[in-house]
Amino acid sequence: MASPQLLTDPFLQLPTESSVRVVWFTEFAGVRHTVAYGPDLKQTAVATTMRLSRTREDADSKLPTPAPKLIDRPIWRHEADVTGLPRDRRLPYRVTSVREDRASVSSATFSLAAAPSPGKPLKILLTSDHQLKPLAAANIQKAVETIAPIDAVLFAGDLVNVPDRASEWFDCCSGGAFFPVLQGRASYELEKNGVKTRYRGGAVLQHAPMYTAIGNHEVMGRFSSKTGLNAQFSDAFPRHAAAAQHRRSSDAKSIDWIKNNSFNTDTYEEIFSLPQSPQGGKRYYATTFGDMRLVVLYATNIWRVPSLGADSRGKYREREQDFNKPENWGWGQFIFEAIDRHSAQYAWLKQELNSPEFKRARYKVVMLHHPPHSLGENSVPAYADPVQVIDRDPSGKITAIRYEYPRQADVLIRDVVPLLESAGVQLVFYGHSHLWNRFVSPSGMHFLETSNVGNSYGAYVRDTQRNVPTNYKETYAATGDPHGAEPVMPTIAPLRDANNQPMPYIANNDITVFSVFDTATGTISSYRFDTRSPRSAVVKFDEFTLKR
Repeated sequence: MASPQLLTDPFLQLPTESSVRVVWFTEFAGVRHTVAYGPDLKQTAVATTMRLSRTREDADSKLPTPAPKLIDRPIWRHEADVTGLPRDRRLPYRVTSVREDRASVSSATFSLAAAPSPGKPLKILLTSDHQLKPLAAANIQKAVETIAPIDAVLFAGDLVNVPDRASEWFDCCSGGAFFPVLQGRASYELEKNGVKTRYRGGAVLQHAPMYTAIGNHEVMGRFSSKTGLNAQFSDAFPRHAAAAQHRRSSDAKSIDWIKNNSFNTDTYEEIFSLPQSPQGGKRYYATTFGDMRLVVLYATNIWRVPSLGADSRGKYREREQDFNKPENWGWGQFIFEAIDRHSAQYAWLKQELNSPEFKRARYKVVMLHHPPHSLGENSVPAYADPVQVIDRDPSGKITAIRYEYPRQADVLIRDVVPLLESAGVQLVFYGHSHLWNRFVSPSGMHFLETSNVGNSYGAYVRDTQRNVPTNYKETYAATGDPHGAEPVMPTIAPLRDANNQPMPYIANNDITVFSVFDTATGTISSYRFDTRSPRSAVVKFDEFTLKR
């Protein structure tokens, strides 16, 4: 039998004033899993083990030997609570897993620490939308080379593409799976202008905790034991529609049935240990890290194509072939978790923004996936519940099923942003459209979208227009920020267009961007790296300061 292997290096989660969780994965259950830590690695913490419940592979998995069909892939998660740690002091640690045949495997030695005390200077990496994209490994490698040591990572959603596909997290043969990129174990070959460069990512998570927000790519659709994972991911169904189909009592079996026939975030929630709120669990939460109070929202919706073609189950219409088959409807670009002013999440947010922990924090940061302001494709239509319109001819036959998104019903702009403004939030950080741009409100609240990590879906300015309907009741912005906000020009070295004019965004499939929050000065700096010139320097192109 081959020697046992760790599926990931250990990574850090959920630090407190005197403890931190150490998590790692194997493909065997094992009989004992431990963390050795302290100056001489003499202290031991024993891990608890659980099997991930939904990790699978299929014919679209990028593995050395592809699965011929949908199969379960057993993966075990190990977590140890390392306690009694001194404040603001790093200690060495390593993990060991013992397989059932008593063969063992240990990691290399890394460093851990409890949550930092107020006043300790920190460098926090801001990132999102990796999704195994071509430039992600280069992005993280250059971030580590530029700003190490990194003390924490804020990840604004879309970690992988299909969350139940195990190889996207751990070991797809493209070389750019999620954990390898953020643990310096990637091997992604990038070819630009005939030059091949292999990027390894960076060893970040072994030493720094990560806080994540749910993006649309953390959400799986209707569960199946037969159809492929791509199809399941794209087949999210509103909970209210699933409940209407079910028509049973709200016992535990009924709740599971509705979840399996609508959407779930099970794999994401099983992989990560995160702070929790009483109302939202890991889906939305708040925590203090050093001088920062971080508020993480669950604000994302299903992504649908903008096409208006007859065969499109899109954000603006249903397919003609499905007009009389409600079970096949996509229901437009529906919101996964309510965040409007009548929702449980909004009530929690309002309570959090009035908490002593939030009010006394030096830096007040909110992270979510969906953009309140953006030049990108995904900022249209409005972040609102779709309004279904069914058109019929005189005989009653359905001629169209359309979805409208009233701009005045955008719950982020109408409800959430004013609440954040009044509470003194300094930074709203998000992703989703795979570009860099930022905005500032009249009161001085900063909006930063720094998700041009692996590839870009474009910026819509001037002659570049979004694919939006023009014959609907609502008006949809073809260019610019749909709410009329003007992007801020980078303060140091903006890119320039073909006419040598500075551009207030980066949306480029050769140039990758990362940002870092330095709590010593309150500055957020953004850097770019041109992968067409592998030997070129990283360029700081923007910087701004959060004011108290």
